[in-house]
Amino acid sequence: MSYVDEVIERVIKENPAEPEFHQAVREVLESLRVVVEANEEKFRRDALLERLVNPERQIKFRVPWIDDNGQVHVNTGYRVQFNSAIGPYKGGLRLHPSVNIGIIKFLGFEQIFKNSLTGLSIGGGKGGADFDPKGKSDREIMAFCQSFMTELCKYIGADTDVPAGDIGTGAREIGYLFGQYKRMRGLFEGVLTGKGLSFGGSLTRTEATGYGLLYITEEMLRTHGQSVSGKTVVVSGSGNVATYAVEKAQQLGAKVVTVSDSTGWVYDPDGIDIAALKEIKEVNRQRLTEYKKYRPGSEYHEGKGVWSVKADIALPCATQNELDLDDAKTLAANGVIAVCEGANMPCTAEAADFFLEKGIYFIPGKAANAGGVATSALEMSQNSERLSWSFDEVDGKLRSIMVSLFHNIDDAAKKYGFEGNYIVGANIAGFEKVVDAMYAQGIV
Repeated sequence: MSYVDEVIERVIKENPAEPEFHQAVREVLESLRVVVEANEEKFRRDALLERLVNPERQIKFRVPWIDDNGQVHVNTGYRVQFNSAIGPYKGGLRLHPSVNIGIIKFLGFEQIFKNSLTGLSIGGGKGGADFDPKGKSDREIMAFCQSFMTELCKYIGADTDVPAGDIGTGAREIGYLFGQYKRMRGLFEGVLTGKGLSFGGSLTRTEATGYGLLYITEEMLRTHGQSVSGKTVVVSGSGNVATYAVEKAQQLGAKVVTVSDSTGWVYDPDGIDIAALKEIKEVNRQRLTEYKKYRPGSEYHEGKGVWSVKADIALPCATQNELDLDDAKTLAANGVIAVCEGANMPCTAEAADFFLEKGIYFIPGKAANAGGVATSALEMSQNSERLSWSFDEVDGKLRSIMVSLFHNIDDAAKKYGFEGNYIVGANIAGFEKVVDAMYAQGIV
């Protein structure tokens, strides 16, 4: 049995009931097979892949908090510090009922390569809890965040582990988390990113993941003689990533016709009204059922259906495994030329393989949504220097990072005989940098 197959088999055996983690490991290692086989004796002797797929540290803890009625609740918190070979652990905190150790490990494993691809000195980590902020009062969310950070603060720091936002963790939650960290540790430092501008946050951080998604999409299309301008785009999700992907796509001349949330989706043939979307989701925290009040000509549909709309570009920006093989076939039949992942692993493995088979341009999330963590690293730099850069300065750095990132994955794919396969290119480009650092630092 090959070394790659041995490690995949071991991961599945030793991490039962963690299908998302299995999926992420299989996708990465399969695409690294050509590199591993060229160095199989050395990598096997040094247990390189075993060290890569095993987190350096896994932390699990209880999070007790009291609701507005005096009822005590207990959630489970996690932080997986996966790999620090190229820098302090960096990755978001996801607050969602679906969170479990397998999902956090999948996200943390992906984060290793995503962070490496940015070219910045940040390692891979991820965390969160099975807490649902939806429907909770500000006081309840503060109570949860303070309890969560009371335990987490023992394991993080500006030069150790720098968490950020994710699903369910926005500016409000980051503020409460930072306040409790400062209270517990007595330190005002760049330990969290996504902070408010008044206490060390960075301009462009809110927009970064969505904007970065469009910057890499535009660069990919440009190298193939095309452009985002004039294209029809379907987007899933209506959170931070989706909202600013819609905004930047429109700025680049595209027409975005869909957004979605957990209960349904909107089709607006005239193009999504970004101001209405922001008011509904960011200001009023409402469901997309409200969108039709702003745009009477739009349609609201319950359930899933974004991928049934005819378009040129698809940007899945909601959550993992939201786009399956049947959706991929529908998109292809409708003439989609490019699919770029704004969320983490939103396409199933079968869907991704189908896109490659049909010659549809496909960029995986570890590359396409790296703009968020790249700008988080830029926030860390500003915190270290006690400086604040302008919006245009940060945005310019973000665009430059995403353009360079595309060419790095494109070059890696070509180097190993997989031209146009940006899954292989992303994994190899991210892997090579991490492995060089791991070998330089010995068996640790």
